[in-house]
Amino acid sequence: MKDLILTPLGLRVANQLFPCVIGKNGVTWLKKEGDGKTPIGRHQIVGMLYRPDRIAQPRKWALPIRPNDIWSDDVKDSNYNLMGTAPSSFGHERLFRSDNIYDLVIITNWNWPYVVKGRGSAIFIHSWRKEGKPTEGCVALRKDNLIKVAKFIDFGSCLIVPETLHAHQRWPSQL
Repeated sequence: MKDLILTPLGLRVANQLFPCVIGKNGVTWLKKEGDGKTPIGRHQIVGMLYRPDRIAQPRKWALPIRPNDIWSDDVKDSNYNLMGTAPSSFGHERLFRSDNIYDLVIITNWNWPYVVKGRGSAIFIHSWRKEGKPTEGCVALRKDNLIKVAKFIDFGSCLIVPETLHAHQRWPSQL
């Protein structure tokens, strides 16, 4: 299986290394909603979403993001940590955004399919907001590198986040 491994130097994919960022508060074994941490462990790739108006379908199993698509991050929502459709009276993230952060989203099985409310909603692999700017817990790369990674992985590949990563680890922006 083609796995993705976080290292102190970036995201290793086969023999390539890509600069990336993780959660603003580092890594943890005890992930909680809103803690800004990336969960340690082996997280299986269970989906891929893309903006068909911005990029070509990267894999046959990737699904298009539509204008009203959202992801619930509200523990009061019965659809917590699931994709849904706006409008919603619960807290959520819009997947169809004006920026390019979610033009391509690789979805891990963090806290899914057996959801524990408050354990943290989805851990995505997506485009970074700005070079070196950490995420709320996801893994982010430059958009062109994310597209390369998406074309390499398979459904069922894993994102491996080792416990040896340090809390405020930063990776080089250029390799």
